[in-house]
Amino acid sequence: MWSRRDFLASAAAAPLAIDGGTPVRSTPLRARHFGPLYYDNFEWGFLQEVLKAKSPFRFAGFNGPNPDKVATLEREFAAWMKTRYALAVTSGTAALETAIAALGVGPGDEVIIPAWTWYSCFHAVVRAGALPVCAEIDETFNLNPADVERKMSARTKVLMIVHLQGNPADMDALLPLARKRNVKVLEDVSQAVGASFKGKPLGSMGDIAAASLQVNKTISAGEGGMVYTNDPALYERACRFHDVGFLRSPHQEVLGGAKLEPMIGANFRMNEFTGAVLLAQIRKLDRVVSDIRAAARRVYNGIDGLPGLKLRKRPDPAGELGVGVFIEFSTKQKRDLFMKAMNAENVPARPPGGSAVLPVQPYIEGKRGVHANWPSFSTGRGPEIKYGAASCPRTLDILDRFAGPSLDPKFSERDTDDIVAAIRKVYPKVA
Repeated sequence: MWSRRDFLASAAAAPLAIDGGTPVRSTPLRARHFGPLYYDNFEWGFLQEVLKAKSPFRFAGFNGPNPDKVATLEREFAAWMKTRYALAVTSGTAALETAIAALGVGPGDEVIIPAWTWYSCFHAVVRAGALPVCAEIDETFNLNPADVERKMSARTKVLMIVHLQGNPADMDALLPLARKRNVKVLEDVSQAVGASFKGKPLGSMGDIAAASLQVNKTISAGEGGMVYTNDPALYERACRFHDVGFLRSPHQEVLGGAKLEPMIGANFRMNEFTGAVLLAQIRKLDRVVSDIRAAARRVYNGIDGLPGLKLRKRPDPAGELGVGVFIEFSTKQKRDLFMKAMNAENVPARPPGGSAVLPVQPYIEGKRGVHANWPSFSTGRGPEIKYGAASCPRTLDILDRFAGPSLDPKFSERDTDDIVAAIRKVYPKVA
């Protein structure tokens, strides 16, 4: 029987599959969405309780006992994230809009966001009537602190720090930029729920945080979101905005009574069915995080010392979630050849994903809002700000030169050995 070292050495010496060699695997390796992999009778038991109680609306038990799934979820999520308050909403997009509203963002304000992130980050700012200002990313795939500083203006009200693809942003560099200018910090943790920065859960360091619990996130009920904060005023504003201006029980009790006046709001209330699934899931978050980090650690250890290998920058390797292992290449052509060769080995490698380069989207470059005179683009610096490829050349370059395999918390040691073998076989021949 071959040892692991013999297996890896043999794979590295073998001809590439694209050149007629034998692939590392006989069938393609596929990474799956995390949360649903952990579904079991725990979720089903909580769902049955909601069905039996006939009380799917979180704020009243019209047909039976008072509901408690969403309220319990909020308490346990806040405890996990080490914040005072958490508010369950219907999606990550709703969480962003609620957090933006809690911060009082509106026409004339500017919000700095990464040039590469999910559409909802841009949309939430525009829907508040404010102006999104896109800053470049760096090799973390998160905000470039130097460009953030360049993009700040007297109108900057919020810095939206998005922790993308499981990797914490450089909070030691970004937080001081906001604090010295009295700019509020909104952390978007949607792609990194469970990750941390120097021992602190992501979302606990800024003024307020938003998280998605959608199907391709760390824990999931298909859809769902969370807003969390340590600030009671922001929490009350968030509660009111997500519930058409109301402040109901149990949020009144959490706050010790209302302190603010009613306000115009939306309806982003989570129902008890979603809360039931997510309550089971939050109790599994430690296990999900441990499993995905273990898979990532096996891959990182296995490719350690590979000559010339340069990985994505990680401001806190211990805090990274480990959703993928991304390798840097000197050119797009070499990156593309690496992906082609890895795919032939049945160990797919892909560019950074889960987001879009927003400034190059035609409707964003054209500033097409819901109305021709929408205040985002007709007030303040709105008329003169320019999006497009010229506004984010470094972001485009970085994303063109990175690729790697996605990981799955249920990957076996054989699966991660195959990833290591494929990288060790392919990288030296294409880099």
